[in-house]
Amino acid sequence: MFEFKPLSREGIEPALAKAERLRLLNEPWEAESICLDILAIDEENQRALVLLILGLTEQFGEEGGVDESEPRELLSRLESSYSRAYYAGIICERKAKEMLTHGTLGSGPVVFDLLREAMDWYEQAESMSEPGEDEALLRWNTCARLILRNRLRPPPR
Repeated sequence: MFEFKPLSREGIEPALAKAERLRLLNEPWEAESICLDILAIDEENQRALVLLILGLTEQFGEEGGVDESEPRELLSRLESSYSRAYYAGIICERKAKEMLTHGTLGSGPVVFDLLREAMDWYEQAESMSEPGEDEALLRWNTCARLILRNRLRPPPR
């Protein structure tokens, strides 16, 4: 029905900056659209892939939003093992937070499992990080605090 207008190669950097700004302004759908335009001409643009993963996860729980399979499919396109592990953790953590906010009664064990999965991914990322690169450690601590604060328990085995 529509043929999208292609972005110029010279427009990639300004478009990336705009996508980042839109994400920070809580407009993840608009950031997603820009990232798709960038990836249409530069399929392996790592910054666009990361922004797209983040934009998609920011739409969890929204009407017309996405499920976690969409951002998970993008992980294999990330070049570094660290990034694949770190952003896999982000996907799990954000899905858990969405369920914690909008979940139904009894969803606590599922949220617990998602947070523990995120923590496992963050531990993998941390093992590959450079000295002083503590993002994964900080995210791990956040997940642990969410579990403790909300008194989450694992599902019965």
